[in-house]
Amino acid sequence: MSQERLAQQLAFLTEIDKLKAVERSSLIIDGSRVENSAEHSWHLAVYALILAPYADAEVDVSRAILMLLLHDIVEIDVGDHPIDLATDWDAVAKAEDAAAARIFGLLPSDQATYFKETWAEFEAAKTPTARFAKHLDWCQPIFQTLACPTAPADHLEIVQDNLRTGRASCLKEEFPEVYHAAASRLGWDAIEGHPDFEKRLAFLNEIDALKSVFRATTLCDRSRRENTGEHSWHIALYAQVLTEHAVKPASAERVVQMLLIHDLVEIDAGDKPIHGDHDLSEMEAIEQKAADRIFGILPADQSKDLRALWDEFEATETDDAIFAKSVDRVQPVISNLETGGGSWIEYKVSRQQLEDRVGWKVERGAPALWTYLQTRIRAWFAQHMPMA
Repeated sequence: MSQERLAQQLAFLTEIDKLKAVERSSLIIDGSRVENSAEHSWHLAVYALILAPYADAEVDVSRAILMLLLHDIVEIDVGDHPIDLATDWDAVAKAEDAAAARIFGLLPSDQATYFKETWAEFEAAKTPTARFAKHLDWCQPIFQTLACPTAPADHLEIVQDNLRTGRASCLKEEFPEVYHAAASRLGWDAIEGHPDFEKRLAFLNEIDALKSVFRATTLCDRSRRENTGEHSWHIALYAQVLTEHAVKPASAERVVQMLLIHDLVEIDAGDKPIHGDHDLSEMEAIEQKAADRIFGILPADQSKDLRALWDEFEATETDDAIFAKSVDRVQPVISNLETGGGSWIEYKVSRQQLEDRVGWKVERGAPALWTYLQTRIRAWFAQHMPMA
């Protein structure tokens, strides 16, 4: 694998960190702040995973997940455009196409083409997979607003208008489970939601709390600490882009799904920085209890399947889990290199500690990736912690 190819892939993955600073108009469910486009994209990808039982047989759910991980990346250049504001949508479309060409163009040509085509398919919304993904993009802000106890009156009005005559009005015919669940919450509809759908929606509302769990790692612009929702979005795309570097063949689709849910337990357990001082057995017990509660919200079969996927990640014995763990460990390393040290300075991390706590885990699943980063890691520690 060429060094130039890996450099291009990491340049893309570093550039898209900027999506975490793009604010949307909708609030997170606790009403404390507006949502950003990266955590929104993560939430939507989980929507696709959880609501897959309602997708038509022609829908490729893994591709829908990738569409939703990618769909808002163009907002790095053009920003978010709320549906209730007067907008020249033709001009926006042209600007977004140029943004897609620039941002995806950072990747090697084969991946640039594939990602641009995936994004364009979502935008056109003509295939069954793209329509499914679009429906989720339209309904997530609706349920997020309806679940927010302090949702402003104008946000609720936008939801109602959207469902009556806006783009989401098609859900009544094309995704009735979603439409009736929203309509019943607005008091329009006496149809009761199916218990399994209601459990899935309860789970999706519950995991919104991951957007309020903050990590030791900062954004690459150093403006604030990263939250775990947007981290999960970022490493899912790390996995999609870097799977070819796995030491043994890994399924990008399974690894992406694993990483979308791997940190849900932090809703109850909080983030425990790898360079912090923790009682590992106590932390494991707390996370197991959290997994029982959170995955237990889902219908039994889906709860069992996702819990098994989370357990697989935690055990780190399969080829997919080993690579997923490598991806999870390498993203903060790159963030720290981009921010002049980040949490390494905060936790007074030595080069040997980095190798002992992080390096071997990355090397176990993606040795070429760790080898590639060694030059930058050595240079940083030589300059900032020459005696460490």
